Amino acid sequence: MKRFATVVGGFVLAMLIPLAAQEKKPPEKLTFKSALGVVTFDHAKHVEREKKDCKTCHESLFKQDAAAPLNFKANMHKTAEAAKASCAHCHVAGGKAFESKANCQKCHVKK
Repeated sequence: MKRFATVVGGFVLAMLIPLAAQEKKPPEKLTFKSALGVVTFDHAKHVEREKKDCKTCHESLFKQDAAAPLNFKANMHKTAEAAKASCAHCHVAGGKAFESKANCQKCHVKK
């Protein structure tokens, strides 16, 4: 019985080690549809700027799931800027990135 438990334990461990060794690679870019034009979010650039500290944005500002809805609504920018939420956590006057106001073309690209 002891030998069986050792064999099963070894098998389970052998199956889990490769899974743990695989680093979950974040997406380089994410694309969102918008009435003002497609928004391409350069995730790699943001990861680099935040020195790979994912907690800066996840889970407090955004779910760590590319399929999760962003829940942007009408007047999203004004609401987000007032609350320093969403993109406006950084992209706001006095924030650590360019202000979204008067910079629409930096994010929204019409085809």
